[in-house]
Amino acid sequence: QVQLVESGGGSVEAGGSLRLSCAASGHTSFSTMCMGWFRQAPGKEREGVAAIERGGRAFYPDSLKGRFTISKDNGKNTLYLQMDNLRPEDTAVYYCASAICTPAWYISSLNPSASTAWGQGTQVTVSS
Repeated sequence: QVQLVESGGGSVEAGGSLRLSCAASGHTSFSTMCMGWFRQAPGKEREGVAAIERGGRAFYPDSLKGRFTISKDNGKNTLYLQMDNLRPEDTAVYYCASAICTPAWYISSLNPSASTAWGQGTQVTVSS
């Protein structure tokens, strides 16, 4: 069973950048996993912000293209999320998640229901 631990959250002013990391461990073949980053703001549903399939192809919602970049280092079993030009509305708890790369995952990679293992989350706060 895979364990996921996020790090790198914090407080930043609008326009700033943060890089989140997610370390995977346990019974996992990291290089074959599909993974994603999700966020949840108070009073809102969890939403997908980026996903990456085992071959490295990335998926983003249109609203975040150009500001967020997902990547993975298979040698380090680590997933990253580079967030640039942050806005106050990006304030949320950010979670990483993993899944088996099924055809269903490719259809709904940014849907939280497509992921099966989750980290505990890391808080990102953007001030204006």
